[in-house]
Amino acid sequence: MKRLLITVLMIILPTTAMAQNVILINPFEVPKGQETETIVYWEAARDFLMEQPGYVSTELHQSIQPDAKFHLINIAEWESIETFKAATSKMRKELKQKPIEGMKFYPALYDVIRK
Repeated sequence: MKRLLITVLMIILPTTAMAQNVILINPFEVPKGQETETIVYWEAARDFLMEQPGYVSTELHQSIQPDAKFHLINIAEWESIETFKAATSKMRKELKQKPIEGMKFYPALYDVIRK
């Protein structure tokens, strides 16, 4: 029994240790005068997504430079690409609040390769 347990652990541990969360970096363009409404939308989306399987965390960043192309950038962490896709698909169907007209999103998923 002890040998079987050690064998199972040797198989499971390397894949578990190698598994890492994915990072969403989503800068978005906000129509002039719509920043407050955009943040309210982001909060509604965050509240929905944080209840979904695979959600780890999210933060909204705001530029301190007035000439920045993106004044708001969302950075989120998910357990996997699959959980992210399932959660965002569900959000598009179920979230009552809709994005602000004229908002443009540029989302992409990333792996952390250096710390």
